[in-house]
Amino acid sequence: MLKSTAGKISGYLSLIKFSHTVFAMPFALAGFFLAASNPQYGFSMRLLLLVIMCMVFARSAAMAFNRYIDHRFDAINPRTLKREIPAGIITPGAALSFVVLSSALFIAAAGFINMLTLVLSPVALIVILGYSYTKRFTALCHFILGLGLALAPVGAYIAVTGRFDLLPVIYSGIVLTWVAGFDIIYALQDDEFDKDQELFSIPARLGRKRALKLSVISHSVTLLMVIAAGLTADSGWLYWAGAALFSGLLVYQHSLVSHDDLSRVTIAFATVNGIAGVAFGAFAIADLYL
Repeated sequence: MLKSTAGKISGYLSLIKFSHTVFAMPFALAGFFLAASNPQYGFSMRLLLLVIMCMVFARSAAMAFNRYIDHRFDAINPRTLKREIPAGIITPGAALSFVVLSSALFIAAAGFINMLTLVLSPVALIVILGYSYTKRFTALCHFILGLGLALAPVGAYIAVTGRFDLLPVIYSGIVLTWVAGFDIIYALQDDEFDKDQELFSIPARLGRKRALKLSVISHSVTLLMVIAAGLTADSGWLYWAGAALFSGLLVYQHSLVSHDDLSRVTIAFATVNGIAGVAFGAFAIADLYL
């Protein structure tokens, strides 16, 4: 019984790629602590837990919905046929039920924060769930994915303050262009499959060489926004140390991948970006208090 339950839990964690939470969570926490460092608002453990819950539930809904919507393609793509739904570990119906539950819990958690987060929660769901359809009609799907994750720092800031502000919006711009850039790299693996299935992606549309160039441009904008965020906040040396590390890792990931060698895409996509996100968030938060 315990083994069966553990197996199911493991299956759902794999379905939603829980480990990839490191991409958006550090920026959500940066947005939260940016607001909480203001004496006008202060720190609230209750709010922090609610923000983390919103992040987990929203991402779980988005990832499970993506797997549900794409399971027909996953079943015929050699790279993805071992994913949970095509492999029979989780049924499509169970995955969809998980999406509904996660979405309901996300809205409920947002409702316990403040009225603005409650009102905006369905809008956030439309963006993060709607992304899964975009590969059917636009090669800009990578940037829509980035937009979905970019809601994290602004949403966390609003959770504390109940209003918008410039700096968390710049943080959101960092996330949008950063995620879009590395998702283009990830999509290189499926360029031929996407063409065969008439799916849209930048590698399928532009070819690998030009896709990599666009990824570099996107990450160049990311670095400009990192600088803009530091200047806007009049940040100290800890922020700039984190910014330098983050920037260096972005440059490093592009050295790992070329149009004719995709053997290290997973390292570039998951490992390097995971470290980059955690490092930036940790240094940005430390700079607020030290």
